[in-house]
Amino acid sequence: MDYVDDARRPLTASDYKTLVLAALGGALEFYDFIIFVFFANALGGLFFPPEMPDALRQLQTFGIFAAGYLARPLGGIVMAHFGDLLGRKRMFTFSIVLMAASTLGMGFLPTYAQISIWAPILLLALRIIQGAAIGGEVPGAWVFVSEHLPPGRVGYACGTLTAGLTSGILLGSLVATLINHAYTPAEIASWAWRLPFLLGGAFGMISIYLRLLLAETPVFLEMQARKELAAELPLKAVVRDHRAAVIVSMILTWMLSGIIVLIILMTPALLQHQGVPREVAFAANTVATLFLTIGCVAGGLIIDRIGPGRFFTYGCALLAVSAVVFYTKGVADLALFTPLYAVTGFLVGVVAGVPVVMVRVFPPAVRFSGLSFSYNVAYAISGGLTPVIVPPLMQIHPFAHIYYVIFLCLLGVGVGLWLLRSQQGAGRAQ
Repeated sequence: MDYVDDARRPLTASDYKTLVLAALGGALEFYDFIIFVFFANALGGLFFPPEMPDALRQLQTFGIFAAGYLARPLGGIVMAHFGDLLGRKRMFTFSIVLMAASTLGMGFLPTYAQISIWAPILLLALRIIQGAAIGGEVPGAWVFVSEHLPPGRVGYACGTLTAGLTSGILLGSLVATLINHAYTPAEIASWAWRLPFLLGGAFGMISIYLRLLLAETPVFLEMQARKELAAELPLKAVVRDHRAAVIVSMILTWMLSGIIVLIILMTPALLQHQGVPREVAFAANTVATLFLTIGCVAGGLIIDRIGPGRFFTYGCALLAVSAVVFYTKGVADLALFTPLYAVTGFLVGVVAGVPVVMVRVFPPAVRFSGLSFSYNVAYAISGGLTPVIVPPLMQIHPFAHIYYVIFLCLLGVGVGLWLLRSQQGAGRAQ
């Protein structure tokens, strides 16, 4: 049956199985990618000279974290190229193999006290491999689930998959919280910092098994049967024929990456320097990430009903207001810190609408390459720069992170208004 003619069919048991397995595997792989940031302060003390100033050590540690984002385009573009030509599933599985191996390697790394300058160099190398792996994972996951489910349920598919990815952040936050409660700072610096990376390697092995249970997407199989696969380099066709789609996708990715990196990943470390106790920051982050996971599913359901234009216009405006209240009132009154962080985390679920737009604006023959190129290049710039520029800017102005969140939300509102105008223009043309 042609998937286009089947747009409104109800979801089957096979659809739900695909969603669950893809989301679970994505959660475990995303845990591997982000666990680094939750132990950034500990890693900074272990992999750089002890005499280095704290501000410089934090900057260099976040710089290594950012390197993972800078490496995403290469891995994503290469894997997407073969994903468009050889199949989504193969590259979807290969990305996990790279991630599991690099995360496990981090758990066994010697520190600066043991091998001097080679410690941060090896950490950087493994982080780059992680970046290449996640560069293929996230776009591949969105394409994979959107091509398995009916087109009318793409929002739900992408929202559920994004919830799976963000639950990897939740898992990382939980592990970080448990380790910080179970061990003293001295024990973490001595050996306990290795536990989350070794656990990540084990999660990677489980993810590889889960991917083997999935089937190739019906969209790719149909293109393969009809000999409609890209006749030339897919990326060449994307850059030449789909520039508008690339621009819109990059703007949305800038918003997504900046919001996730700053509000969810960096906030616990940043706010510790503003007087929020470490335990409070990590515990609240766990709650916020749980609400983000719920928000992604809710966002996917909502965008299927109201369309992407209104979704981004209203959703990003609400997120901007919530973030301002959280970073001002929540930090000033710790009794409000966790509930305000939870509300903000839920509204960050607006990012679930980003892949919905991207999978629709690129045709199937170059969808993986188009989405991967746009997403990974923009994520490398925004995700890579955010952890590097925000801490120094906060030294200049304590509200710099708030202004950056407002700017990101305005990008989302702008795309939402553009989508609404485009929809109205298409309606008048008909």
